[in-house]
Order: sequence, then structure tokens, then C-alpha cells
Amino acid sequence: MQAFEEHGVSPNVGSFLGGGTLREYARGLDMGPAEADELDTLRRVMAESMEDGAFGVSFALIYPPDAYVETPELVEVCKVVAAHQGVYITHIRSESDQFLEALEEAIKIGQQADVAVEIYHLKASGTDNWPKMPQAIARIDAARAAGLDITADMYPYVASGTGLSIVLPPWTAEGGRFFDNLRNPAMRARIREAALNPDGTWEAAAMESGPEGIMPVGMRLPHHQQYIGLRLSEIAAMRGQEWVDTAIDLMAEEESHIFTMFFGMSEENLELQLAQPWIKVSSDAGGLDPAWAAANGPTHPRAYGTFPRVLGHYVRDRGALPLEDAVRKMTSSVAARLNMSDRGLLREGLAADVVIFDPATIGDRATYDNTHQLSVGVRDVWVNGVRVLDSGEHTGATPGRFVKPAGA
Repeated sequence: MQAFEEHGVSPNVGSFLGGGTLREYARGLDMGPAEADELDTLRRVMAESMEDGAFGVSFALIYPPDAYVETPELVEVCKVVAAHQGVYITHIRSESDQFLEALEEAIKIGQQADVAVEIYHLKASGTDNWPKMPQAIARIDAARAAGLDITADMYPYVASGTGLSIVLPPWTAEGGRFFDNLRNPAMRARIREAALNPDGTWEAAAMESGPEGIMPVGMRLPHHQQYIGLRLSEIAAMRGQEWVDTAIDLMAEEESHIFTMFFGMSEENLELQLAQPWIKVSSDAGGLDPAWAAANGPTHPRAYGTFPRVLGHYVRDRGALPLEDAVRKMTSSVAARLNMSDRGLLREGLAADVVIFDPATIGDRATYDNTHQLSVGVRDVWVNGVRVLDSGEHTGATPGRFVKPAGA
């Protein structure tokens, strides 16, 4: 974060400590619970990170090594976070068949560690799981009413974006041998069987969306460029393979987890979620310069369109929520969740982070097929009182700072 600041960055930057980073530092990529000395390391590094300015700890429990961490270990780490008034932000262990059970685990961790909980990019993935969203909302409401500080955020798209590797079981990556295991005939056969017949102990993304709902786009090899924009089912048909063999071969050849879009959510649930008072808007994406990024393959449109899409499509066009509430879900509610008392509101004495936009024209332009498109309707932006966008043009200013929660 300090390097960002020293090099020069336009927006403010801040961070949670990645739980996978923490776990890998203490135990590597081995499965199983942390030993006593490893648990001491987890606690020590977590405390140091909070003192250094982390907002809390983030665990993405479908990805290794986070997926190898069991609930008691998460509770122990979160007790340290709670002692520093931080937040446990989590990609819960399942967003599909075990969605409600995974939500219960997050609530349990919050209760046992007495820690604030943020569920990031809340979703119910797969058509069979869409009816679970109202139940999840009711459960969060009940937990909040019982005194747990639990909130969530979301992005306004029906497709998620992550590595193609999530169609394979997490143990494929045990010991850091992911690509070696893909190339090992015996391991490949075992991985293949597990992917085609998941046992319910891991998030089998291909079962949620089906290969026809999976669009791999992050391929770099020249002979794979013909596949970009196609669904995994179409690529497999072109290659005369079953989808799982195509996925394994592509990742092994690319030596990459291959960024992929998974079409698994419903518009009805998106609007239902946006209406909840404890929901915030998040992009789940990094910022990109289209002049550079377009030459490096497609991405998810959320990288360009998330916030203007909410303000344009869902507020103005759909009437899914009031403009003022949408702005709150992007500003003051975020600052409050991150325990930053000097930002998030237009008020004398607070940091002057200001956006001027036209509610009549603001909107997203990036699509799944044409991802590198800047949004429209934002006129001016100030960060820490310095103008970084002037009449839609970047000024070149880099006033961004390493922002920390109160008490860091």
C-alpha cells in the first residue's frame, strides 16, 4: 500500500489481509488444520497486519488454501481481528447447493469470535438455488436483529468471474502441485472423476452453470484465441472432447487458472438484493485502462460498469431502489463498514472525496462480449480534495493515499 502511494495512484487504496496469504505463510498449501505453532503464527501475523492498517481478514472459502481452513481455525483468526475492531469479510464456502449452510457458518464465526461479518458478493448461483435468496435474506435479518453485526455487498451482474480452476476439486492444488497434477495421468483421472461426479464437499461450479454457462476468456496462447467468446461446451465440441478434458487441457497448456465468466444468477434476485438496507455495491474487480487492457484479452464488464450500472440501469431505468440509497450503498455505508470515520459523507471537516455525475445520462457500456468500454455520465472527481477527473478527462493527478481504519 505504501508503494502505491509512493509511486502515485489516483484513488485511495486500502486492504484486508488475505486469509489465503496468511494461511500459506503459516502452513503452505497443505491441507488439514494448523498445528499449534502455526496457529500462533496466524494470530501473530494477523495482529501485526491490523496494527499496520488492515481492515480485517478476507477468506475466500472455495479457493485453496482458504478452502482447507476449518471453522475453528477461522474463529481463532477472527478473534484477533475482533480485538482490533476489524471485519471478517468472506466469500462463503458455497453460493449454490450448500448456500444456506455456508451462510450459517459465517454467522457462527461472527458469533463465536464476536467479530463483524461482511459477506462479499452475495449470490445464489444455479437455477435450483435461486429460491434460496429470500431465505438467506431472512436469515441475515434475523441474525442482525439478534445483535450480530453482519452485512453484505454485491455486484449487479448475472455472471460471476473467477478462474476456470473452480470446476475442479480444491485438493487439486494441494502442496502447490496444481499444474503437475493436471499433467499426471493417475491424478488427472482422479480429478476428472471428482469433477464429473462431485461428492458435495466442494463448490462444483460446472454443476451450477453447466458447460454452456461457462465462458473462459483469459487465454494467452495464440492457438487458443479462437476460443475467446465461446462457451466451454462449444470449445469442447470444437475439440471433440468432454468439457472436463477441455478445461484440464486448456489450463495445463496455458499454465494458468484462466479467467472465466460463469452465468449462474438471476435478475430477480439482483433487484431483491439491491433493495436490502444492509447491502453495499462492490465491483469485485480491479481497475483497468482500456488502452492497455484491450490488448490483453477480455475481462468481466464489472471492472468498468459496476457503479454506473447501478445508478443508471437499476435506479433510473428499473426503479429498483432510490438514487439516494444507491449513493449511500457506495459511500457512507462502505466507509462505516471499514471503520473510517473521516470519509464517505459530504460534510465539513471530512476528506473531500467527491464525484459529480449526471443521473440522467450515467450508465455502463461494457458488455460480456465487448468488455473494455468506459462508462458514461461521470463529469468530475476529487480525491482528498484534488481534482483527478475534469469534465470527463483524467487530469493526471495522483493524490491517492494508503487509507486505514480508525485505530490502526
